[in-house]
Amino acid sequence: MAKRAAPEVNAGSMADIAFLLLIFFLVTTTIEVDSGIVSKLPRKIDEDVIPPPIKEKNIFQVLVNKDNRLLVEEEPMELKDLTAAAVAFIDNGGGEGRKGCTYCEGEKDPKSSDNPEQAIISLVNDRQATYDYYITVTNELVRAYTVLRNRAATQRYGETFESMYTRYKEWPESEQEEPEYGELEKKINVIKDLYPRKLSEAEPQVAG
Repeated sequence: MAKRAAPEVNAGSMADIAFLLLIFFLVTTTIEVDSGIVSKLPRKIDEDVIPPPIKEKNIFQVLVNKDNRLLVEEEPMELKDLTAAAVAFIDNGGGEGRKGCTYCEGEKDPKSSDNPEQAIISLVNDRQATYDYYITVTNELVRAYTVLRNRAATQRYGETFESMYTRYKEWPESEQEEPEYGELEKKINVIKDLYPRKLSEAEPQVAG
């Protein structure tokens, strides 16, 4: 009696299918990437150049201690109050004469910053402070500049700075020769000059 031939499975295309599945998962899989704050480092200063003196009243000192608590100007402060305090410092406009600020809406306290150009926020964090809290504090300080820039842009151009900057970044590269693009860039630079971001991040301290 003749033996029956066992049916065979055609596996010739299995390699192709596996390869296609591999490509599919590589394309569709989302890889999580740690995010942080985009920050531009200052240029290296020539050691022979003596930096100009900075008045103590033009420095807004913010310290994050090892227990994730804020000390602002050596006084405890809640995180929710930090942005408003930074806005008040930057926009104080306490200078006189050439150091005055005609567009500032602050209290013009002579013991606080002269003008936004002179106002510097100094952020120092303890090495034992958590990274998440440090990022949160930095975001609150950056938000202070955003608040002031939005106000200035709305008063001058009827549009927030954030909206202008978003349009500027999304402008098609092929259309950047248009006059409208140049005008938008000029407006953005005007607002940046009114409220330049001067956020100094000092070397982290070691807990004693």
